[in-house]
Amino acid sequence: MSTFQAPKGTYDLTPPDSAKFLAVREAISAPLRDSGYGYIETPGFEDVELFARGVGESTDIVTKEMYTLTTKGGAELALRPEGTASVLRAALEANLHKAGNLPVKLWYSGSYYRYERPQKGRYRHFSQVGAEAIGTEDPVLDAELIILADQAYRSLGLRQFRILLNSLGDKECRPVYREALQTFLRDLDLDEETRRRIEINPLRVLDDKRSDVQKQLTDAPKLRDYLCDACKAYHEEVRALLTAAGVVYEDDEKLVRGLDYYTRTTFEFVHDGLGSQSAVGGGGRYDGLSEMIGGPALPSVGWALGVDRTVLALEAEGVELDIPATTSVYAVPLGEEARRALFAVVTELRRAGIAADFAFGGRGLKGAMKSANRSGARFTLVAGERDLAEGVVQLKDMESGEQSAVPLAEVVAELTTRLG
Repeated sequence: MSTFQAPKGTYDLTPPDSAKFLAVREAISAPLRDSGYGYIETPGFEDVELFARGVGESTDIVTKEMYTLTTKGGAELALRPEGTASVLRAALEANLHKAGNLPVKLWYSGSYYRYERPQKGRYRHFSQVGAEAIGTEDPVLDAELIILADQAYRSLGLRQFRILLNSLGDKECRPVYREALQTFLRDLDLDEETRRRIEINPLRVLDDKRSDVQKQLTDAPKLRDYLCDACKAYHEEVRALLTAAGVVYEDDEKLVRGLDYYTRTTFEFVHDGLGSQSAVGGGGRYDGLSEMIGGPALPSVGWALGVDRTVLALEAEGVELDIPATTSVYAVPLGEEARRALFAVVTELRRAGIAADFAFGGRGLKGAMKSANRSGARFTLVAGERDLAEGVVQLKDMESGEQSAVPLAEVVAELTTRLG
């Protein structure tokens, strides 16, 4: 037992479970890669102000959950609590928006950090795959991203998730709604912290999960009643595109998400098999974020899907991913001469693109064959002094149990043929 353990609220990914996480990341990113999204990677920490301006100074993320640090040079940094602000910052810094091909379509995968009360499905270190389409205002883009996320989840075998959809309006109509909502909320019986939130970002009060607050919000003014004609038309087009694509969604007029930068389209993927932490991902349009962080006007839309939450959703549905064995051929040498000969074969197999492993440590036949079984290899190569004297190795099919002698010089070609 090590003296040290993973910090509270974090986790280690170790085989064989780590294979699930890799499969989920691959499945989520595959539709993006097929739709013109290029990979981007940003640092694990950024200037604190990037998140204070972009995510919102009144959000729980900024006020309570960010891990911050001061460098020896006095710079204030934060471990990234989300991906969108970092990706947009990187795109602006690299002038990707000036390359003449808008939208800039990017996808990313990485770890994020929030100081939260640890519980199942909510960690202080978590993994996401995200996508951003930067620089274009088009309902087709909003629909595309939702469709690609839906496609990714269905490719994994998930069926019991729901898509919640709403519109938050824009800079023209949201201020009118904001004032009406503030007037309503000021008359409610709320704690001091929530009252402060009313003055800074009243929409986030609608997202309060406490039952005593939700009971008082029954008669709150509805944002849909305040949407301008342009926002109504935009939202209807997104809805129509999703319906035409066969993507089922639910209108949720209280859906606001936890970040200040969202405008117009906002959506969330939820899975009811996860209890209170039901959100597995979400996103929306953030047309003003670029200007908030000092860039030009770049209307954009994106999402992030939680890898950890997606794995939990798969487990809740009892979905077993078809994860291929990491090893196709396992070599078992009997004796020093066989060790050198079979290691040379393993090296040649790997160069030929065949996943091969080796019984290290000079174990006996029984122990080595147990390792071969655990590896999941389709074929095992066994060779001793007598086999080498005859110029052959024993090739065993681990599925059928059949074993045959194959000339040592032909074993790579034989395995290449058998494995297709």
